[in-house]
Amino acid sequence: MTEMNPEKETSDPRRRFSCTACFDALWFCYSPVHQMQQYYRLGVLDNCSGKWSALYDCLTLKTKQSSEALEILETREKAKPHIWTFRTPEEASSHWKELFGDIYDME
Repeated sequence: MTEMNPEKETSDPRRRFSCTACFDALWFCYSPVHQMQQYYRLGVLDNCSGKWSALYDCLTLKTKQSSEALEILETREKAKPHIWTFRTPEEASSHWKELFGDIYDME
């Protein structure tokens, strides 16, 4: 959702996250290149609401205590669904045979 980069610890506690990537993404979203690309691919122009949300979220996190911000980020990371479905070897074998059969019996 957001692409915030924790920076190295500095003496200034307000510099713990960089919202530059979010701002750059929002800036690019309004560019003619991106808008025409979206129109070509999807048939509609991008309203950039996701980019605004990401920037707002990043700026909101910058106002939080560092421990609270890290806790929020960790909670979000754990809530994201994993892209892979984990299976035991037996489940994987039965699923493979269900999808493809036994490829060695084709001959």
